[in-house]
Amino acid sequence: MPLLSFLLYIFVTSFTPGPNNIMAMLFANEYGLKKTIKFCLGVGTGFLIVMLLCSYFNILLENFIPKIEFFMEILGAIYMIYLAIKIFLSKNDNENNNEDRNNSFFMGMILQFINPKGILYGITAIATFILPYHDSNFSIILYSIFLALVGFIGTFCWSLFGSVFQKILSKYRSQFNLIMALLLVLVYSAVSIFIR
Repeated sequence: MPLLSFLLYIFVTSFTPGPNNIMAMLFANEYGLKKTIKFCLGVGTGFLIVMLLCSYFNILLENFIPKIEFFMEILGAIYMIYLAIKIFLSKNDNENNNEDRNNSFFMGMILQFINPKGILYGITAIATFILPYHDSNFSIILYSIFLALVGFIGTFCWSLFGSVFQKILSKYRSQFNLIMALLLVLVYSAVSIFIR
C-alpha cells in the first residue's frame, strides 16, 4: 500500500470543509464545545458504519450505485441546500438555552448516510488503498476504525475552531453565516462534479 499517499488523502479529505466539519463548527460556535461533542461522536459513529459498509460492500456498491445515484444526488442536494439556508438564517439565540435538536448524536450519525463527501471518501479510500492490499476481516475493520477516527478528529478540530473563535464569530455572525452557507454549497457542488 502506498502509505504516504493514503495518509495524505485521508487527512486532507478529513480536514477540508464538508457538511460534518461546517456543522460541527457552527454548533460549537452557537452552543459551545462541550454541547457539540455528542454531535461529533454521532458523526464518528455514523462514519464508522459507513466505512464498514463501504469495506464490505464495495463491489456490490460499485454495481448498485448507478441504480441509486440519481436518488442520492437529489436527496444530497436537497439536504445541502437545507443546511445552507439554515446556516444563513441562523441567529444568535443565547437568550434561549434550548439546545437545537440538530446538534445531537443521532443527527450527526444520520448525516453520514446522505453526506456525499463522506461516502465518496469511503468508497475511494477503501477501493484504492485498502482492498487491493488487505482482505482479512481484521484489517478491514481496523482500517475502517482508523478512517472513522481521523474523520472524527477532523470534525472535532472544526468544533474546537468554532468554540475558540466564538466571540469573534458572533460579532460577524451574518457575514460568517453567509460565507459558510456559500462554502457548503460550493463544496457540495465540487463533490458532485468530481463524482460525475
